[in-house]
Amino acid sequence: MTLKRLFYVRFWKMDLHPTCTFSLKANFDKTNPRGVHVGAESYVAFDAVIFAHDMTRGLRTDTYIGKRCFIGARSIIMPGVTIHDGSIVGAGSVVTRDVPSGVIVAGGK
Repeated sequence: MTLKRLFYVRFWKMDLHPTCTFSLKANFDKTNPRGVHVGAESYVAFDAVIFAHDMTRGLRTDTYIGKRCFIGARSIIMPGVTIHDGSIVGAGSVVTRDVPSGVIVAGGK
């Protein structure tokens, strides 16, 4: 896990806090890796996808996951979304808008 985080941070230049954890099967955007930001003590579960680009609109933006967040398995976080501190994204959710602090979202938001 530590080696993979180091690879993402040093090679891909992603902004992953040293205390965040993620599944080895989590998918971070490698088309715009500098747009991926994950805060302290957050967890990204298996098969979750964090996007920071949209090729159809020619968009490259920043996607933020705050401190102490949980991103459920097989969730999709769309580009430009901010998930604020302490929020939980349920498994299989598609997040298209910002999520306020301390909120639980599931399904499509």
